[in-house]
Amino acid sequence: MSDQPLLRIENLHASVEGAEILKGVDLTVDRGEIHALMGPNGSGKSTLANVLMGNPAYEITEGRILFKGEDVTEASPDQRAVMGMFLAFQYPEEIPGVTLVNFLRTALSNRKGIDYTILELRLKLVDVMRDLGMEASFADRYLNEGFSGGERKRNEVLQMAVLEPELAILDETDSGLDIDALRTVAEGVEKLATDERGFLIITHYQRLLDYITPDVVHIFLDGRVFTSGGPELAKRLEEEGYEGFREEALA
Repeated sequence: MSDQPLLRIENLHASVEGAEILKGVDLTVDRGEIHALMGPNGSGKSTLANVLMGNPAYEITEGRILFKGEDVTEASPDQRAVMGMFLAFQYPEEIPGVTLVNFLRTALSNRKGIDYTILELRLKLVDVMRDLGMEASFADRYLNEGFSGGERKRNEVLQMAVLEPELAILDETDSGLDIDALRTVAEGVEKLATDERGFLIITHYQRLLDYITPDVVHIFLDGRVFTSGGPELAKRLEEEGYEGFREEALA
């Protein structure tokens, strides 16, 4: 196993349309770790997720991103995905005319460098879909078209299970979920947690962490990591809200 961290973010600054959103982010995720990044709306959490995956709408103005020891600051989203980075979106897009099974076949073939057939992909999907409580017919639906909020998030976890990324970034995957869907997503994440895979779970709610116990919790305020610690930080956040941390920052 490499002694390099799986993900290292160094002094990362990023802007969108000239407005600086990330203001010096430092963060390290090792293999086998689950990190929770918690912050209020507008703090820059989703910007960080997009920048990590190379969204061209965001401009990195300073700092760098290292994945498995390799500088990927200038890498394209496709290059990062092939290397083993994955982003579960807060609001997954509809793609009419593209079935889930075809989408996953193309994505997995690119990820692994193997030209999978539809049959091979369907066989791979059977066990994963059953574990996520998804009917087999789900695979033939157009990607996210007509999906409920819970179905969209289950689909994101399904993609993660099939693509087997080394780093999974979940951008507010718990947003808009009822308790049953939340539990299903959390169980899916726990089944995928291995010593070789790292997770960065971005949220502003404590409730997802009732089902997933993170190794490290980061409090994200005003475009940077304000403080980091164990699960007790999330408990403190539930009791005090973000205002307590803001007051501490101003002290």
